[in-house]
Amino acid sequence: MNTDFLIIGGGAIGLSSALELLQRGARVTIFERGSTGRESSWAGGGILSPLCPWDYPDEVTRLTSRGAELFPALAKALHTATGIDPEYEASGMLVLPPFDRQAALAWCTGHNVRGLEIDSCLGGAAHEGKGIFLPDVAQVRNPRLMQALRARFEMLGGRIIEHCEVRNITVVDGEVAALNTSCGEFSAENYIVAAGAWSKQVLGQYSLQIDIKPIRGQMLLFKFAGPPLSQIVLKQDMYLIPRRDGHLLVGSTLEDVGFDKEITQAAHNTLRQRAEALLPRLAGMPVTQHWAGLRPASPHNIPTIGRHPHLQNLYLNSGHFRYGVTMALASVEILLNEILNLPQRLDVVPYQAGWRGPAV
Repeated sequence: MNTDFLIIGGGAIGLSSALELLQRGARVTIFERGSTGRESSWAGGGILSPLCPWDYPDEVTRLTSRGAELFPALAKALHTATGIDPEYEASGMLVLPPFDRQAALAWCTGHNVRGLEIDSCLGGAAHEGKGIFLPDVAQVRNPRLMQALRARFEMLGGRIIEHCEVRNITVVDGEVAALNTSCGEFSAENYIVAAGAWSKQVLGQYSLQIDIKPIRGQMLLFKFAGPPLSQIVLKQDMYLIPRRDGHLLVGSTLEDVGFDKEITQAAHNTLRQRAEALLPRLAGMPVTQHWAGLRPASPHNIPTIGRHPHLQNLYLNSGHFRYGVTMALASVEILLNEILNLPQRLDVVPYQAGWRGPAV
């Protein structure tokens, strides 16, 4: 197989990396252990911001801010080229108390982000204290984004091999020589691991001190005749995301249960109860869908992006935890700049520290 890059993982990170490489003239093949775009990139809510950005280190918010900045152009280009609308929308996000009001306002001021204090009343339910509205927070509809990314990748001549699991990596003289997969052995000039929660398993003995593991998140979906909210609503770790067609996403759990993607009645009950407390109109409404995804968790939500310390043609772009879609374009920018030896826009040292493991 004649290809310049083999990318392991067909989620938002893998597909975005592949598109950028294709547009620069490279030949690219994606290996996906399941179906393309059907893991955490599909399962998430598509909020293009950390839930409470003031609660995260700058290494996270720098990536999410840059990723969000690049998203409108990508969404427009994908819609124009493929006819599939990713439904990018700057709907804003209302953060309800309790939260650290002083830290929130200080963060907004320090990062030149609009944050407006407003009365925290929602759908007839009152909440103590003022909320903060972030009007520039946007969202994208994950499943449609993934469909558009895949369609564009194939339009540009990219190749996808699905239901193909990488079993081990063959290394010769300090470089990857081949991937041994359930579909056979494949070689390329360069290799990129973007396998999300499975990245450490793919790297195997070459994972060094990488600390990436699956964290299950469960979500519920409801359907209204029209959007029941005009903005994303967040209270602590519970969020409600309205879509244009009246769908409402409710999420999400954080469960350290390994690679178990089963949904549970306990999560269903908890999510529903908390959602009804936020939006009383949900009482008695049927749940349209209930699903789970596995996020690629990493310490402090900081991904690892860049070349393997010892294998010159192997790269990693993984560990984005809850913000793979949000960070995708900024992460790809960092990765491509390293591959092509171009100047970096951001300080990339924090995104290469994962090879050495979490700081003690």
